Amino acid sequence: MKGRRPRPLDDGDSGEVRVSGHLNWAKPIGIKRVFCLIQSATITYMNIISNCTESAIKEAATSLINGNLVAFPTETVYGLGADARNEKAVARIYKVKGRPIDHPLIVHISSINNLHKWAKDIPEYAVKLARAFWPGPMTLILPRTNLAEDFITGGQDNVGIRVPAHAVALSLLKEFEAQGGLGVAAPSANRFGKVSPTCADDVKAELFDYLNSNDLILDGGSSLVGVESTIINCTNTIPTVLRPGAITSTMISDLLGIKIKEVTKNNSDRVRAPGLLESHYSPKAKVYLSGTPETGDGFIALSKFPTPPGVIRLASPATNEEYARTLYHGLRLADSKKLSKVFVIEPVGNDIAVAVCDRLQKAAGQILEQGKMC
Repeated sequence: MKGRRPRPLDDGDSGEVRVSGHLNWAKPIGIKRVFCLIQSATITYMNIISNCTESAIKEAATSLINGNLVAFPTETVYGLGADARNEKAVARIYKVKGRPIDHPLIVHISSINNLHKWAKDIPEYAVKLARAFWPGPMTLILPRTNLAEDFITGGQDNVGIRVPAHAVALSLLKEFEAQGGLGVAAPSANRFGKVSPTCADDVKAELFDYLNSNDLILDGGSSLVGVESTIINCTNTIPTVLRPGAITSTMISDLLGIKIKEVTKNNSDRVRAPGLLESHYSPKAKVYLSGTPETGDGFIALSKFPTPPGVIRLASPATNEEYARTLYHGLRLADSKKLSKVFVIEPVGNDIAVAVCDRLQKAAGQILEQGKMC
């Protein structure tokens, strides 16, 4: 398909949160606080600023412009952001996370109107996906422009782009762009390969020892989706789902009217993207997808499954959507309780359950046949 520059959205770049039909991830979420690392003599402590107002968002955007890191909420998980044009700032993301330097980052922008700055030769189907599911939990892999340099793309000729559906994230991105920024590179705000954070306290617990006195953590409450964005390779004639998420293969196929390709362990894609390693999203506790838990072990399953005697219940979601939203909290809870084993009953379905199973398989160091109904 011939690529083109997408025309502006009907609502332009007005600053309004745009949500398509059945999607509700962009519902406004009150900003509770900003964490700011402050250095006092030889003691480093966390200062909590209440009522994160417009001025606080401006402060955070200015901090990004100045080359600092800002952790911020999205509807999926919390991200660790840096100016995507600042090589030194982006290098700090890799250092703070302990992330391999050839592992690409996703660039976050505030609107589809800015997509052409980072991507070129955009296929019609990618524009259709962006119009339907942005802002939202979807990342598009597209051929890069010169704006997306090797330190963002891991040396690849493509770049991952996303417009998040969280009021705090969108406000931050719009203010950052108003101050001259072009995009914010942001992987999940955790150490590489570990469990992604879904609240500000998780970010603080995970990265406090690695951030410096000028870095910020914006607290926008708990993430509504709870697992990372769907990643779609849009560099070929037919799109390929590289990582499942809340935007499901069925939703994509229904929109485009075609059967999309999916990556499996027997059908690999040469594109490198976040979250594709065989072992990822892992707590310190060992995750088991089968077997019988014993006294003192952790347990995660839908609420319809009873907790075995003596076993510690870590999450008891009622639906697959709630499973996704509470999964990472449950895995982190296992570590806070210093459990050595967590037994899981995977959810069933071709909805967000596919993404949950993907994360659980990788947390357990296994490979999920993507597209498989869990």
